[in-house]
Amino acid sequence: MNLSAIYTIWERELIRYWRDKIRIVTTLIQPLMFLAIFGTGLRSALASSSLGIDFLKFMYPGIIAMSVMGVAFFSTISTVWDREFGFLKEILVAPVSRTSIVLGKILGATTIAATQALLLLILAPIIGVSINLTVVPELFLFMLLLAFTISGMGLLIASLLKSLESFGLLMQLLVFPMFFLSGAFFPLTNVPGWMKLLSAINPLSYGVDALREMILRNQISQVEIAKIILRSPGANAMYLVFFSFILVSAAVVAFNRRN
Repeated sequence: MNLSAIYTIWERELIRYWRDKIRIVTTLIQPLMFLAIFGTGLRSALASSSLGIDFLKFMYPGIIAMSVMGVAFFSTISTVWDREFGFLKEILVAPVSRTSIVLGKILGATTIAATQALLLLILAPIIGVSINLTVVPELFLFMLLLAFTISGMGLLIASLLKSLESFGLLMQLLVFPMFFLSGAFFPLTNVPGWMKLLSAINPLSYGVDALREMILRNQISQVEIAKIILRSPGANAMYLVFFSFILVSAAVVAFNRRN
C-alpha cells in the first residue's frame, strides 16, 4: 500500500469537488429543503404524537446522516467518470496497488461528505437544538465513520458499472429506500419485523441512530431517548466498522476484477 499514492488520489478528489461550485451548493441545499418542507410540514401533523420531542428536532440528525450518504455516494461517481473518459487506465498502468487507488478514492469521498455534514451543525440553533461543543468532535468522528462506510458501498457499485447513466439510476433506486428505512422520519423501535430486518442491513440506520443519541442526549430525558434510540453509539460504531470492512474489501476485489 502506497501512502503517497493514497494522498495524491485523495487530494485530487478534494480539488475536483472544490472546483464544482454547483455541486457544493446543491448538496447543501437538498438537506435544507428536507428540513424546511418535510420537517415543517410534518411537524404540525405529528404535534400530538408519542415521540415526546418536537418532530423537527427528531428529524434533524436524520437529515445530517442523509447529507453524509448523498455526498458520499455521488462523490464515488468520479470512478465511473474516470473509466468512461480514460483517466482510470492511466492510473492503473502506474506502479501503484489498486488497494491504494480504492482507499484514496474512498478517503476523498469520506472527507468531503463528513466535512459538508459538519457544516449542517450550524443549523442547530435555528431549529432549537443546543449542541454542546464537547460533543462536536464525537459527532465528526462518527460522520467520518458513516461516510467511510457509505463511500465503500458507492465505490463497490461504481466498480461494477460502466456508465454514468447506470450509476445515477442505481443511486436513485438505493438512496430513498435507504433513507426511509434509516429511522430518519420515524423511530425504528416500534415497527414491523420485516422493516426491522431491512433496517438492520441498512448502514444508514446505524448512523441515524447514533447521531440522534449524540445530538439529543442533553435535550430530552432518558425515558424519551429510549423510545427513539435502538442502540448505544458504541454499538452503532461497531456495526459500521463491520459494514465498512465488508464493503471496502468487496470494493477492492471488484476493482481488481473489473478494472
